[in-house]
Order: sequence, then C-alpha cells, then structure tokens
Amino acid sequence: MTEEWLQTAEGYMKEALRLAARAAEAGEVPVGAVVVRDGEIIGRGFNQTILRRDPTAHAEMLAVRDALPAAGGWRLPGCDMYVTLEPCAMCAGALVHARIRRLYIGTADPKSGACGSLLDVTGHPGLNHHPEVRTGILQEPCAEILKSFFRELRRK
Repeated sequence: MTEEWLQTAEGYMKEALRLAARAAEAGEVPVGAVVVRDGEIIGRGFNQTILRRDPTAHAEMLAVRDALPAAGGWRLPGCDMYVTLEPCAMCAGALVHARIRRLYIGTADPKSGACGSLLDVTGHPGLNHHPEVRTGILQEPCAEILKSFFRELRRK
C-alpha cells in the first residue's frame, strides 16, 4: 500500500463519513458510502431506511443506484466502493451482482457484517464474482460515529 493510495482512500472514506453524519442528523444509523470510478465519485448514499420507509435503503444500495446512470448500465465494473461500516448480506450480495471491483470498509460489523465478519458473501466460492475487500480505512472515526450515535440513542 503506497502513501499516495492511502491518502486517496482516506479522502474517499472521509466523504463516506460526511454522508454518515447526514444519516445521523436524520436519526438514521450513521453509515455512508461512495462509488468511485477512475478517481471520480459517481455515486453517493447514506442510510435512509426510516426516511424512505424502505428496508433496502441502506447507504450501499443507494450509492449503487446513484452510480448506475454514470456507469451507463446495470453493473459497475471497474468501480470501487468506500463504506464506513461492513455491508450486511443484502448489500454484499448487491455489490457482488453489481460487479464492484474493490470494496473498502471503514470498520467491521461483527453482528451482521457479510464481508468476512459474521458471513463472507463477497468471498463465497459458489459465486462467480468476488470483489477485492480491504478493511480498516479510517477505522477509528468510522467506529466512533456509530458508537456515539448509539450512546446518544441509549441516553435518550
């Protein structure tokens, strides 16, 4: 991993964290995601399950949907996703089907993560696409935004 790569990865994850903060402001679990192609963010999303009354309105799903017009199709080959929290099984499956090239995860989700923590959908040998998964990009701030959100929720 080169220093230049790390700075770029951190920059994209900082944008995902900015989106996670928007989710928290709306009372949603603070998760944000961006889709990047050729160094440009082409899709953004943050959790909106309560706002949209839609259990599929996770940050990753919304970022994929947002990126599709720029991609010109229904898949995202050559695209990378940066997400603050390890995707669940639904989102991990969608990323496999969308053909995301690389998945950069801020912090693991031991309770429902499906990219190596609880399950490993992205690496399942029965599937025909396996995004490269890298974890720990800005791990501390990605974990802290979640801890703060739930701490405040319990306080109320």
